[in-house]
Amino acid sequence: MRGRGWRLLVCALLLGATLPVYAAGGILVFGDSLSAAYGIDRSAGWVALLRERLAAADAPLAVHNASVSGETTAGGRERLPEALARTEPDIVVLELGANDGLRALSLEAMQANLAAMIEASREAGAEVLLLGMRIPTNYGRDYGERFHASFETLAERHDVAYVPFFLAPIARDRSAFQDDGVHPDAAAQPALLEHVWPALKPLVAEVRQTSAVR
Repeated sequence: MRGRGWRLLVCALLLGATLPVYAAGGILVFGDSLSAAYGIDRSAGWVALLRERLAAADAPLAVHNASVSGETTAGGRERLPEALARTEPDIVVLELGANDGLRALSLEAMQANLAAMIEASREAGAEVLLLGMRIPTNYGRDYGERFHASFETLAERHDVAYVPFFLAPIARDRSAFQDDGVHPDAAAQPALLEHVWPALKPLVAEVRQTSAVR
């Protein structure tokens, strides 16, 4: 068990076990406005719902949300080392790239940034779940296809868990989005969590199993 885990255990004992004892470093969700609960109450976001689900389990995991609205992969690459050092995660959910696409930034640079973040996460001892994205067709068919293919290429090249399109369950439902037509509303958040969960669940199970034998 890591140092932070022992401190939490001691605190729980001192407080009569009123606090959950989190296994290892838990999950770091590192994304943009889609994971930062932009425009809605933060407690209604899919990351907060994930935290609630895991906190209710027999071996709860901490969930750290270091998502920043408007973040690009370049900005994320700069921020990630500090977030890794601070949270010591067992799992990193990487949800970045949408703002690169919406700004028509270099796809080569986006891929390089995401690759660097995947490697940095692994070097820190974390497994990675990559959430893929798509962009509107008005950016051009070629750019849009290459943008989406970038995520699949990275997932295969680095052999990481992968969700091809994070917004897939709500993408065709305009009522699932806020007035800006870009950000999912509060009612859509459970669907996003359920979409991510099948890819995340095996990683969570592995962390729990590893923690149990420490």
